[in-house]
Amino acid sequence: MPRHEVVSPIPGVFYRRPDPDSDPFATEGQNVGADDTVCLVEVMKSFHQVPAGAAGTVVEFLVENEDVVDAGQVVAIIDGAGDGG
Repeated sequence: MPRHEVVSPIPGVFYRRPDPDSDPFATEGQNVGADDTVCLVEVMKSFHQVPAGAAGTVVEFLVENEDVVDAGQVVAIIDGAGDGG
């Protein structure tokens, strides 16, 4: 399977963690399932979970934590060669 681009569904602020004291949802090199949350996007105090969208290995995040993102912007890359677990 080719690489999959994880995109923000909405414009807002990108977060890699559920809260400042928690570990990131996903890290580079980690295997994820298609439904696994990889980040949050917040708009007007409403937080939206963003799933990986494909099983595989997280290759990289293309934005930094707390960056402002646009709807449709690629925020991470998943390599579909992983086992998704």
